Amino acid sequence: MGNSAVKHHLETAERTGVCQLAKLGLDEVPHALYRSVGNLRTLDLSGNKISSLPANLGNFIQLKSLNVSCNRIASLPETIGKLKKLENLTLSHNYLSTVVPTVCKLTALKSVSIAFNKLNRFPLELCGLKCLDVLELQSNSILTVPDGVENLQCIELNLNQNQISFLSERIARCPRLKVLRLEENCLQLTSFPAAVLGDSQVSLLALEGNLFEMKKFQELGGYDKVSRE
Repeated sequence: MGNSAVKHHLETAERTGVCQLAKLGLDEVPHALYRSVGNLRTLDLSGNKISSLPANLGNFIQLKSLNVSCNRIASLPETIGKLKKLENLTLSHNYLSTVVPTVCKLTALKSVSIAFNKLNRFPLELCGLKCLDVLELQSNSILTVPDGVENLQCIELNLNQNQISFLSERIARCPRLKVLRLEENCLQLTSFPAAVLGDSQVSLLALEGNLFEMKKFQELGGYDKVSRE
């Protein structure tokens, strides 16, 4: 049953460029998938038992959407940087602790989710991607948001449910950042950059569940300029 389902989806992928292989109990990327290498645009491998992605994943140079969420992936192949047309990358609910440096070459990316992984540092590799609109990093173990974050081009950044105790004041320089979510972290009132309230593009700020009372935060200058959730 499982093999026949995979075969059917692979045949469909050859015709349409869309391959749906979600929730099929796969523990690896099917080798037969590479027959579609020339025209595959969408690949959904979510909800399987895959522990690694092969290096020849980078051969799918027409790929625009890749979903490998809810697997057992602990690292990405460096060849992922060859997917120059990739717009949507979903890596949530895996075991990733780092982001491979070659993701900086994915200049067409619009949406990236690395939520519910094991990241312990902010992935500066994603800063500078000019088409990036949404970056989801919630439910990791990120400790700091360092200098360099000012190069982040996204409109929405979700950092909820991490362990962030330091937030660089340079985040206020992010040129397009409108929505900043930092709920359930370890921020002190004194460690929150005032520039985010007074001198940034941020218009929606979510901060509940940090190490200060929201009433105290509301007394800061510039608080009335942002929307809250």
